[in-house]
Amino acid sequence: AGKTSTIKILTTLSRPSSGAASVAGFDVVRDGPAVRRVIGYVAQEAGVDHFLTGRENLVLQGRLYHLERRLIEERTRELLDLFDLLPVADRLVSSYSGGTKRKLDIATALLHRPRVLFLDEPTLGLDLQSRHALWDYIRRLNTAYGMTIFLTTHYLEEADKLAHRVAILDQGGVKAVGTPEALKDGVGGDAIRLSFESGAPGPDVWQALRRHPLVVDVIAEGESLHVVVKEGREALPKLLPALDALGAGVRSITVSRPSLDDVFLKHTGKAFAVGASAAEGGAWWTKWQKNASGSSATEDRCSPGQGREAESAPTDAGAAKEKESEWGGSGWNAGGQDGGKGAWPAPSSSASNDAGADTPSNAAWPTQRWADKNKERKD
Repeated sequence: AGKTSTIKILTTLSRPSSGAASVAGFDVVRDGPAVRRVIGYVAQEAGVDHFLTGRENLVLQGRLYHLERRLIEERTRELLDLFDLLPVADRLVSSYSGGTKRKLDIATALLHRPRVLFLDEPTLGLDLQSRHALWDYIRRLNTAYGMTIFLTTHYLEEADKLAHRVAILDQGGVKAVGTPEALKDGVGGDAIRLSFESGAPGPDVWQALRRHPLVVDVIAEGESLHVVVKEGREALPKLLPALDALGAGVRSITVSRPSLDDVFLKHTGKAFAVGASAAEGGAWWTKWQKNASGSSATEDRCSPGQGREAESAPTDAGAAKEKESEWGGSGWNAGGQDGGKGAWPAPSSSASNDAGADTPSNAAWPTQRWADKNKERKD
């Protein structure tokens, strides 16, 4: 189990194989319906309907929670204003940028006023500007609204900036828990990163460093050494002669205060890989995508943005209403992660529709289906 598995258990989407967990005082196994009433959940993939407007997505969420019409309208206006979505509220979500879609995704999870909000890597795939803007909204939810936020992230800077408490998970286990400052203080000193001209140093180098009285710990990290010392400014001039005596040609030296990267390295023995979950899991739709031989692509998944992308969907309000009538209002979720661009599961070329005609093999087949149906009506 990892970060996403933990969130799925806490939000009652998965059952734990052992142990117990509670959210807001409710057991996640025995009191599942009660847990779902007091939480909001934003998954890694966008959960909004791309063929509805932003406002319609919020209204739909309110109806799913059986809220009164007046309350839905009031909270919809409030959330559109909170997330600065009023200028785009009546545009189709398919025209939104990645950051705007993410804000709407979080807004829909807040419509029923949850006590606990779960965010699974909310800034994954966003550009730096959108990420920092989203941080501000998350802070506001916590400070101004008193909402508890459970957030997973692959950006340690994000955890450092936002979290009051941080838990480091590795290989399914919790390695450390505490405030960011306490965890960094636990490293035991300043961090010195050494890289060498000849690549990875031999064991004689790091063993000699480990025996030095000013050194707290030494961790090999690829072709570099990560050295924790009591006082970086005082220790560095005394370590260099020892390295010269061993014939270790130092290429670069970096001295810094401990960061959460140093904490992660200390407790797991390896550097933190940003975006690992995206690389491991791939975009959600790749599990259905077929390769040239017709077999499933579940074992060789695309990274976000490497799959086929949908062509532009209809953007006028009249077209959206016709689409809603045809598909029963369910819409299509094209929640890709690359900059907010949607990605359709591409059917195999041998698939056929009810009429017996071949289904278009390109990734824009839902859009093509809409266009064909619309043409039939006009004829």
